[in-house]
Amino acid sequence: MKKRAIKAESSVGARRVSPDFNKNALESIYFRYNRRQFVHPDPLEFLYHYDNPGDREIAGLVAASLAYGRVAQILKSVGRALDEMGRAPSDFLSKASDSTLQKIYHGFKHRFTTGEELAQTLAGARDAIERHGSLKNCFISHYKNNHETLLDALDGFAEEITSRLGGRCYLLPAPCGGSACKRMNLFLRWMVRKDEVDPGDWSGVLPASKLVIPLDAHMWRIANQYGLTQRKQVDIVSAIEITKEFRKISPEDPVKYDFSLTRPGIMGNYK
Repeated sequence: MKKRAIKAESSVGARRVSPDFNKNALESIYFRYNRRQFVHPDPLEFLYHYDNPGDREIAGLVAASLAYGRVAQILKSVGRALDEMGRAPSDFLSKASDSTLQKIYHGFKHRFTTGEELAQTLAGARDAIERHGSLKNCFISHYKNNHETLLDALDGFAEEITSRLGGRCYLLPAPCGGSACKRMNLFLRWMVRKDEVDPGDWSGVLPASKLVIPLDAHMWRIANQYGLTQRKQVDIVSAIEITKEFRKISPEDPVKYDFSLTRPGIMGNYK
């Protein structure tokens, strides 16, 4: 089935972007907050536990997919899911049978996500790694240079990993369904960007210029304060529109300021 290109529509009416939305102001916030010391509480911190890129891919997929709900509960759930894999998630997953995964994650629950869904998703990731050699190669197999963003490749990537669940699940939503795909865009930010905060194991292979803002409540509030969108829906169209405004400031790295801009709100809400 031919997939449609995922593009943004223009907001109705004229938008007035705040004069505070400028390179100097954003760089000041970036240099203040884009530091490892400010990562906690964030599921990204789990990726720092692993030296092997293959382990970080799996840890990142788990951490990002469970990054919804209260931060304290997210950290608890991600910690439990990864602890079951030991110190080398890639080695664990390559050897784990379907029945082993079902047994290990039986009784696991994170809000809407059940242990069965997590086990099926991990089995799908294992199968994708067996086919392509890594999650990076799996993603690249769905990417084309003429894609405007990484969303079209993300659509195929998510569908391949969730094939055991019919190609769609809440844990790994696909952008073609209309979701803002905050968690999967967060995963891509971690994988594709490389700086003091983001590990960037896929950097240099996939272009950071084609990343899309991980749109959540914190970024939605910030985008509205800056006048980056007039849309009322927190969906993929809004995410693309907001990203386009950031691209005007930082064309090669439009999600550069995501971590630093959202940090004060996330740290303030941690309980």
